[in-house]
This record gives sequence, structure tokens and C-alpha cells, in this order.
Amino acid sequence: MGAGFADIDWARPWLAPIEPRGRRWQAAALAGHAEYLAALNEDAVRAALVTGRGKPLAFIAQEELPAGASYEAHIAQTGRVPTRHNLHDFFNGLMWFAYPRIKAALNARQAAQIDALGIGPTRGGVRDALTLFDENAVLFACADATLADALRGFGWRALFITERAAWGTRCEARLFGHALLEKLVAPYKACTGHAWIVDVPADYFTLDDTARRALVDEAVSARIAAEPLDSRGFAPLPVLGVPGWWDANASPDFYDDTSVFRPGRRVRR
Repeated sequence: MGAGFADIDWARPWLAPIEPRGRRWQAAALAGHAEYLAALNEDAVRAALVTGRGKPLAFIAQEELPAGASYEAHIAQTGRVPTRHNLHDFFNGLMWFAYPRIKAALNARQAAQIDALGIGPTRGGVRDALTLFDENAVLFACADATLADALRGFGWRALFITERAAWGTRCEARLFGHALLEKLVAPYKACTGHAWIVDVPADYFTLDDTARRALVDEAVSARIAAEPLDSRGFAPLPVLGVPGWWDANASPDFYDDTSVFRPGRRVRR
């Protein structure tokens, strides 16, 4: 059996931004599906969350999704998010509260793609990129272009060893993808996210967590709404390499594992 609600370890540093609400939802989920949905909907009403098309957000049981209906289109048209009683949808719901503008922008663009192209056997490049973002994205907030370049160029020693002190002062990682969060309930070294680089001002790192999340939420949602998107816009980031996130990475030898910290793609001559 896979991990369940009782297995969430809120001491994990990547869960800190969502811990207070997450603990409440966890207790409700352990009580039952009805109690869990009630907790989500109570919070949604209080927060006045809306979709990208302005529909008030609500959470419903998966069985209430009409037969043949598209998940993304249903949310856009009704505001109702089909939600199963599992960790995958638990973290999906938490991201609607942590980054409501990003989630709304992703859903609006997914729905627009479905409106334009319909539901086919393949999603297409834009929908693939949107789904990848929703499921596996890491928001890499960065005030130093050299660090972003190191990430893009697979410069792991520069990013994690030479510039280790930059984490928390010039760059940070914020988990967004709900499938990635689900995987990290049972962490393993090779767990890798798709990093989306977010340029932030230097004073970003003087802000508290709420203000940082709001800034990232606004900046990223604007880009999702306006920019061309494809899967090549992401950079791989082995998340347990983030300083402070895993005890073993205090040793530089941790990063010598080339099956995880790969040297990058060779350019063909």
C-alpha cells in the first residue's frame, strides 16, 4: 500500500508553508471523506477563492464529476473541484490555497486549450506543459542570475556546494506540484521536480513567508496567462539536494551520485 494521511511528517522543511492548514485537513481526512470535504469547503468560503473564470471554488467528491466531462473544463465552468480521499488530491487542494492565482491561471489556460482544441488522444504541447507544472513544479525564486544559470546548466556543485550560503538569501525552492508533494511523503534521493525559475528582487528575501508566496503567486500566474509554454521551460531539480532539506546533503559527497545529479545533456557535434 502507498503512503496515507497518517504518514505525513510535518517536520519536513518543504511542508512548512502549508503546515497549519495541512494539519487541520489531515485531521479531517483521518475522520472520513465527508469531514474532509467539509473542511475544504469551509476554508474555500472563508478565503473567497475563485477559478480563472471567476467561479467560486468548491470541492466535491470525485463521483460527482459527470460522466465524460473533462476535469479541467468542469472546474473552469462550475468552480467545483472533484476531490478523491487520497494524498494526491489532498496536496492539490492545499495548492489552491497556497498559490490561488497560479492554480486559477493553470486551470483557465487548460480550459481555453480544451475549448479551442477539444479532448483528443494527446494533450498537445501547451497542455502537457501545464499539466507538468501542476503535477511536478518547483518554484525556484532567485535574485542572482548566476544561480539560475547553474540550475539550467546542471551546475550542481556550484549551486549546492560553492554557493550553499546563497540558499535563503539569494535563492530558494518552493514546492508546488501536488504529485511531487505526494511522492515526498516517502522521500527518496532521486525524487526530482521540474524547476520553474522565478526572478525576484533582492529584498524578496527580507519578506516573511506569506509575502513571499503572494509575490511569487502574482508573478508566476501572470506568466502562465501570457507566455508561450512548453516543457522545455523547466530545469530538473533533485529536491533532496536543497540545503537544509535532507540531513545527508550536509556532506559534499551526497552530490557525487551522478545517477541523481546528472552532468546534463551533451551537445552533439
